[in-house]
Amino acid sequence: MRCPFCGNVDTQVKDSRPAEDHVAIRRRRFCPACGGRFTTYERVQLRDLVVIKTSGKREDFDRDKLERSIRISMQKRPIEPERIDQMISGIVRRLESLGETDIPSKVIGEIVMETLARIDTVAYVRFASVYKNFQAADDFDKFVSELRPSTGEAE
Repeated sequence: MRCPFCGNVDTQVKDSRPAEDHVAIRRRRFCPACGGRFTTYERVQLRDLVVIKTSGKREDFDRDKLERSIRISMQKRPIEPERIDQMISGIVRRLESLGETDIPSKVIGEIVMETLARIDTVAYVRFASVYKNFQAADDFDKFVSELRPSTGEAE
């Protein structure tokens, strides 16, 4: 593993332990050249996934990009970081188990929204506002009104 500080390729593993509910391995590393310490994570990857954007453009699936967007939507919400990691791992496993290597971005967005809706409605609305490209306050109002269960009262 290359040192992110000096570029040395001869780094040493100082500690390894399970992470993310045993679906990843967290490794603490040390660079003997510069003395830098850093952490890496090792995960199983069943297949190389390719995301097909709505424009038709194809790009490699990036777990970090998915994680960033989910963490942004969950900022300042009362959800433990471990729970977020489990959720992200679950989404990736679900994508890998679809049996396809080419996955439309719409499918990924729908899976993320479905998962967020079960965990935190505020994060769900935040993610949806970007995913569905809300342009005005009315877009939020309409979306949130669809979330509210009908009271069943006759008017």
